[in-house]
Amino acid sequence: MELPARRGSTIFYRGRTLLSRIDPAGQAERFINDLDVKDRTLYLCPSPLYGYGLSLLLDKLKNGSAILCVENDIRLFELSLKTMKPLLENENRIKLMRPKTSVNAEAEICSYVRNQWGERKFRRLETLRLTGGWQLSPEFYERTAAALQKDIALSWGNAMTLIKLGRLYIRNAVKNLALLPEAGSISEPDFGEDPILVLGAGPGMDIALDSFITGEERNFRIICADTCLPSLKERSVRPDLVVILESQHWNLRDFLNVRGWKIPAAMDLSALPASGRILGGDIFFFMTPWTDLRLFARLKKAGLLPPRLSPLGSVGLAAAELATRIGKGPIITAGLDFSFTLDAYHARSTPGHLARLAAVNRLKSPLGAETAFREGTYKTQSKSGNPVRSDPALRNYRNLFENEFSGIGRMYEIEGSGLPLGLKQLSIPQAKKILTENKSRNSGITETKNRIADVTQINEFIKIEKTNLEKLKNILTGNLPAQPAELEELIDASDYLWAHFPECAAAGSSRPPITDLGFLKRIRMEIDPFLNLWKPQ
Repeated sequence: MELPARRGSTIFYRGRTLLSRIDPAGQAERFINDLDVKDRTLYLCPSPLYGYGLSLLLDKLKNGSAILCVENDIRLFELSLKTMKPLLENENRIKLMRPKTSVNAEAEICSYVRNQWGERKFRRLETLRLTGGWQLSPEFYERTAAALQKDIALSWGNAMTLIKLGRLYIRNAVKNLALLPEAGSISEPDFGEDPILVLGAGPGMDIALDSFITGEERNFRIICADTCLPSLKERSVRPDLVVILESQHWNLRDFLNVRGWKIPAAMDLSALPASGRILGGDIFFFMTPWTDLRLFARLKKAGLLPPRLSPLGSVGLAAAELATRIGKGPIITAGLDFSFTLDAYHARSTPGHLARLAAVNRLKSPLGAETAFREGTYKTQSKSGNPVRSDPALRNYRNLFENEFSGIGRMYEIEGSGLPLGLKQLSIPQAKKILTENKSRNSGITETKNRIADVTQINEFIKIEKTNLEKLKNILTGNLPAQPAELEELIDASDYLWAHFPECAAAGSSRPPITDLGFLKRIRMEIDPFLNLWKPQ
């Protein structure tokens, strides 16, 4: 293997000159001197070689900032590891790493950053090209920068969601424990080798329903997002499984005219409890952890924690992941558009579509110009090349879908509307052939045989949780004496009371010290509602 060749003050390697021939160290330091260094910034330095300029950058770093040096070439990595050793020793603000494999290298780098510096340590990313080494793998370093930027943005987006909805998530989860004796685990359904059609509520769902679905007689399975239900009911198309993720009450409009339809439901533990009762069918629980809580560990130890799904934030993505888990046959997606047009935001007869039609009058057009052209939306192209519109949130879900599922060879998307998902595209005839060529359909989900837990298990768990909360309440109100260590232990064990506090969510669920009187008062205010929720069955 070719080794880096030192020629005077430069490096010649793989046919390229990687450092300036004239004063490379001085050139890097002048660049750093002119750099506007920001706080809470991750500085990505691709292919640092000798680390020129990084010592000066360390001196200039502001509060919460750090340097990540990434090297893709093994020989150059060994060179940097040796020559940068004085910088890397006893200094946590600078790290040098090389991904172990080229498969999912970007995900490995993002995980490395979180492990080294913690969640939500940084607010932004800046790339510093101090050498020419990045030119050996430009696409890799571009992907790395993009992945880190997305990971930082997603992490902060999750923090904002936790602040806004964290209290609701945990209250729903506690209420849903009462449904566990009636519910099964999502690991129970088995669709065998049957083809599966995964439906989202985008305009592309109409194409699938109008093209190859007529009534309830079919040889394939349907897993749908809850928003699809009214449209399916209107067409007399009965899904095999509906996925319910939403925690807020407005989601109940997705169940218009489908009460008592007895459709099996895959339901998130943090979803609105009423959603699981409306359909009247079997419930199969899963959970998508919205943050790390000690309560989850206790639920798991007690055998009460449903199987985990990736916290992707979209019911369509959750439906796709469930399809990969409970079936071994081909999977075809439709209606996961992540885009819209002026006249079509949702499929026909979905709650969003019906609401738009209901609002039409002499002064209001059925065309959704206020939605299509709101701030942040932009024009792009669909899979067919036609103009569509999207927004950053929808685009992010599309990117997440591609990252999660593009490597699954048995998963396909139907060509036409919507953004490309990174899957092999099928024409309508091709999709119809795959879905209908299976002549023997499995028996399906008829009843829940294995319950997650019985009433006795749940009551024992509730009794312990309630006792701990009552003890914490009595300590905070002065009715019980406590040593600081005991108070610390009780507060940490009850982290679901405070994980959604802004300062805790922003800091990766770390909390203020128990000497913070305001923090203790807010915890005290959270206790009583949960004492009312922890009720034996």
